[in-house]
Amino acid sequence: MIDWLFRNRRTGRITIVQLPNLALGVFLVASVLRRLLDAAGSTDTALRVIATGGLIWWGADELLRGVNPWRRILGGGVLAGQLMNLVAR
Repeated sequence: MIDWLFRNRRTGRITIVQLPNLALGVFLVASVLRRLLDAAGSTDTALRVIATGGLIWWGADELLRGVNPWRRILGGGVLAGQLMNLVAR
């Protein structure tokens, strides 16, 4: 089970975490800027939209192209959580 869940289908190595890709980088930068700038109003809204968009992009990408089932489950969970947050607003 562990081997199936974490084995990278491309390299054959165990992959649990990876370096951030562009989508996750967008989320991280927008989130850090939001904290550092202590933004309010339209700046805060823009940074929140960018951060949420980055997470949705990352989740969808992992769900569709993740290197193992763990990455796809993680991407699907993040995507579902973000979509539920959007619907709840």
